[in-house]
Amino acid sequence: MMKVLFYGYGNPGRRDDGLGISFVERLERHVREHRIAGIHFDSNYQLNIEDAEEISHYDRVIFCDASFEAIEDFCLTEVHPSDARIEFTMHAVSPAYVVDLCRKLYGQHPATWLLHLKGYEWEFREGLSPRAEKNLEKALAYFVPLLNHLGQKSAPFLPLVLSCQS
Repeated sequence: MMKVLFYGYGNPGRRDDGLGISFVERLERHVREHRIAGIHFDSNYQLNIEDAEEISHYDRVIFCDASFEAIEDFCLTEVHPSDARIEFTMHAVSPAYVVDLCRKLYGQHPATWLLHLKGYEWEFREGLSPRAEKNLEKALAYFVPLLNHLGQKSAPFLPLVLSCQS
């Protein structure tokens, strides 16, 4: 069995910025109810350099975050440590930066993806907008059938990597 981590980040107090955390919370509930082994969860307001140590313990990592991008509802992209950029602040770091640190500091490079969840409203208010809620439901409908297979070494991780290209 491979160890898989879903890591949601964002600010639930800013409407759709909480999409990543909401996705992880709902997926975790499903995994717990159906007793699916090998799938783990974590969340935070933002990614930090300390997350490099956290992801070093997993074979596969899916970061989940709200997106401003011109995508329809959600998409999935592979994260490569070579895409890491020099950060001018340690207030927040990118998934590629965390993966690059993991590789450099711990000698680990989990297969990593970023789930982009399309958001629309960002004001200071709790709760997802109705359109973001629909996008969240579509992403859950995509991932739930895959959960029993994500931790298997012999199965491909994802049957389809959903490109964010329009």
